[in-house]
Amino acid sequence: MFKNSMLNTKVEPYAFAKIKGSSDYPRINGMAYFYKVRAGVLVSLQVSGLPLSYDICRKPIFAVHIHNGGSCTGNDTDPFADAMTHYNPNNCAHPYHAGDLPPIFGVDGLGFSAFLTNRFSAEEIIGKTIIIHSAPDDFTTQPSGNSGTKIACGVISSVY
Repeated sequence: MFKNSMLNTKVEPYAFAKIKGSSDYPRINGMAYFYKVRAGVLVSLQVSGLPLSYDICRKPIFAVHIHNGGSCTGNDTDPFADAMTHYNPNNCAHPYHAGDLPPIFGVDGLGFSAFLTNRFSAEEIIGKTIIIHSAPDDFTTQPSGNSGTKIACGVISSVY
């Protein structure tokens, strides 16, 4: 819950996703919260157990996307294959998919991000998945920004 100073009210999340790492990244855990606000959707993401890097010039950055699929299951080559592709109801080029989100920066295995978007409504993402990828999104390469493997996933559910 947060206090929305523009509305002078307390806002409860409309939806959430419990994020879990793949079998290769079992330490990843986190939560994503989606708040309905006047301007769109406020997204808050907090994650722990992210992979570390000790190279001062290559601190970890992870792509984050909403995907079309409704399951965090997969196969031997893609642990979250059933999350499917980026959520893109308007068939826009990358990085203008509705599901293209800002990256999350790893800090000693932790990550936090909060941002406002109007690319989707909170209602329309219920049942979809949120994915954390192993690499940063380059915001250029089609169709998904060369963002690496899927390392964590959560199914977006309504709190109601």
